[in-house]
Amino acid sequence: MTNSKETQAVKTPSTMKVIWQEFRHDRVAMFSLVFTIVLILGIFIYAASLNLEKVTNVNIFAQYDKPGQGGFLLGADEGGRDGLKMLVIGARNSIMIGFAVTVISSLFGIIYGMISGFYGGWLDNGMMRIYDFINILPEIMIIIVLVTIVPKYNSWTFIIIMSCFMWLSTARLIRSKALAESKRDYVSASRTSGTSDFKILFREVLPNLSSIIIVDTTLSFAGNIGIETGLSFLGFGLPDSTPSLGTLISYAQDPDVIGSKPWVWLPAAVIILVLTLSISYIGQALRRAGDAQQRRS
Repeated sequence: MTNSKETQAVKTPSTMKVIWQEFRHDRVAMFSLVFTIVLILGIFIYAASLNLEKVTNVNIFAQYDKPGQGGFLLGADEGGRDGLKMLVIGARNSIMIGFAVTVISSLFGIIYGMISGFYGGWLDNGMMRIYDFINILPEIMIIIVLVTIVPKYNSWTFIIIMSCFMWLSTARLIRSKALAESKRDYVSASRTSGTSDFKILFREVLPNLSSIIIVDTTLSFAGNIGIETGLSFLGFGLPDSTPSLGTLISYAQDPDVIGSKPWVWLPAAVIILVLTLSISYIGQALRRAGDAQQRRS
């Protein structure tokens, strides 16, 4: 019996190995992964060398300078600010917001879903009713209202408000998987041997959900960036003093800017499009790797 278990353990590759093999066979996903890492690192490294106060200073004499004019590689906006530097800072802020919301909402959603699915019964029923109530609420409208009425509004306020609603899909997914795992033999054996529920949840059940969590977190990251930019575009995202990709694209609401001054808004739109597409390709590869890992298990 021991030898058969050891042979099975040897033949079953780890989650990371399965993911690496999937990326090796998908050139588009591999290119997207490398491109995303390089892009994000480049944005954060360049942004770290910039002085936000100097970058956001208004210079009316450079208003709407064309690309290459006045030393501006990507031109200047309506305030005469360097388009490239504003783009880098805005992209950094949008990525940071998306990442922070993803981490907070995913952690809460994973814990909520695992507890609900693992215990089942009346606890699962009560937690799912809370889920259903929050899920039927008009999330975007509530976020807009809260952003408008909350005093001393800042970036962290926006992150917390978004996180209050972005955990729902993660919780539902993890709950369904945890519900299935709770009926497996290894869970019953652990309970019989006296292992605490905490250890069973986080040492045995959670590792078996790792591939699903990786996929869901990756796709949620792209979605949260899109939601942040959309809200900022409408004027209900980051504060006006904090640039983001959404605020840069909002300049396109002016018919004159969208038609004759594309350098003001087009680079930000391209960054959003390329970044979300790349993360989407990465997520698809991770999903295939997760499916393969589940079949092997």
